[in-house]
Order: sequence, then structure tokens, then C-alpha cells
Amino acid sequence: MNIQIKMAIIAIAIIIPLSSIAVYGTNSNQQFTNTDNSKLQVISSFNPLYEFSRIVGQENIDSFLLVPIGVEPHDWEPTVKDVQKMQNADLIIINGIGFENWVDDLEETGYSGMIVDTSEGILIKTHKEHNHDEGDPHIWLNPVYAKIQVQNIAIAFSNSDPANDQYYQSNAAKYIKELDLLDSKIQTELSNCKNDFIAFHDAFSYFADEYNLNQHTIISSNDPHGEATAKTLENIISTAKKLNINVIFAEENVDTRTSEIIANEIDGKVLVLSPLEVVSDGTYISRMNENLENLKEALC
Repeated sequence: MNIQIKMAIIAIAIIIPLSSIAVYGTNSNQQFTNTDNSKLQVISSFNPLYEFSRIVGQENIDSFLLVPIGVEPHDWEPTVKDVQKMQNADLIIINGIGFENWVDDLEETGYSGMIVDTSEGILIKTHKEHNHDEGDPHIWLNPVYAKIQVQNIAIAFSNSDPANDQYYQSNAAKYIKELDLLDSKIQTELSNCKNDFIAFHDAFSYFADEYNLNQHTIISSNDPHGEATAKTLENIISTAKKLNINVIFAEENVDTRTSEIIANEIDGKVLVLSPLEVVSDGTYISRMNENLENLKEALC
């Protein structure tokens, strides 16, 4: 984030307490009107957390999505207007593990609400090139970890609104049962299949660990915007042939030509394995089931 934007954000932190009544009281287009003080004002950083928050809070919260559908959250940076919206939230739900690289800047503005890090209690994979508080952020792709994220959201809502504690905990418990069923289904349906698959980028390591799979990647980073070198392509093609892999996975919002080149070399096909970061259709569970069906085609 450049210095001009940082200065603008810091200025907003000072100005908003004085101007929020005038601005938000007169502009009918603003989402954050705070007209119903009985509801928690909740912002979720990206789509899976937005869905989890809505399921847990339901009609007791006003829930808003920060990173728009179709936008890659790895690289997203808040505008001044986004910071204004966040300043009016009671809770901001984040994935954590460095996924939201704008959080530290938000805290510098004097944000007085609660930042809920849903990675609390989850064992994080770290990498040599990262510092101690960074690692693989893709915890939501493991349904077992998604359950912890849902529970962390419920705890945060209960702490902010103790009168409705049982309501939030009950909603979370019902959804966690659905995630239990999803977990059991994946375990059962992949248990007698091959183990090796080729994903586009390093997003499915937690998923692979949970279900005894071996993830190989075209892009080795946790960010899907890396480039595949000729040597990388050569290595992946060699790996695919050695392991008798005939499906190469691509992702939404990423050019499929790299996956297609590899698939052509091994006389295979390209399917989608979605990290669920930019999708708009379906639910978390329905999209994870789509991933399962594509994995079954590749492995079973």
C-alpha cells in the first residue's frame, strides 16, 4: 500500500467519528446506516466466511461481503470507501494467516471493533520463505478446519451479543453437522482411490493432508498468480506420466492454457478444482461436492 493511501486511511480514522452522522444519515445509498442498533454489523473478508457468518448470525446480524464476488482476495486492497465501511462494523471476520494483508493497516487507523481471526486453534503449515505469522492460508478447503472457523465466528458473535448466545451456538452446531456429513462423504468416496493429483496452485495442502492425498502443483506458491516456467512444465509433465495422472486441474479466474498444455502432453483432460475464493454460484457445501466429483473422476 503506497504512502498516499496510508495517509488517506489515517485521515479517515480521525474524520469519521465527527462526520459519520452527517454522511451516513443523509446518503441513502450507504449500506452501513446502523438504523437497527439491535443487529450486529458484520463484515466478512471473502465469500466462504461471508456464508459462514450469515449461517451463524442469520436475522440477528447485518452481514456484508468485503472482497467482491469474482475478485481474487489474495491481492485485493481496500479503497478509502472500503475503510469507511469497515470503520462502521462491529466485527470484521477474517481468515487470518496473512491472507488479508490489509489488516495491519486497518488497525493503524484506530478501528475500535472486533477483528475475528477464524484461524485461531488451527495448526498452520508454515514455509521457510515466510515469517513466523505467515503460512498456507487455505484452511477453509478442509471441512474439518471449516468447522473450527464456524465455531470461532459463533464465539465472536456470542461475545458481542451475549443475550443471543444460544441462538448463535445452535445455528453453528446445525451447520457443523452438515460439515461433518461432508467430511464423512469425502473420506468414504476417496478412500479407495489413487492419491496423487495435480492442482493449479498450492491451495489444497490441508485438504490433501486430511484425506490422505498427495498434492502436486503447477504453481508452487500459495498465490495463484505465479508463473510456470518451461522447467516447471517439464517437471509436472514428467510427474504426471510417472504417476499415470490423466487429469490436470485448473481454477476459476485463472487462464486455463497452462493446464491445457500439460493435459495435451499427457493425452489427458482439464477439470476445475476450485479454491472457492472467487466463485459466485452455489454454497460452500455444493461447491466442495463439485470438487469431490472432479477429484473422483481424476482419482477413482
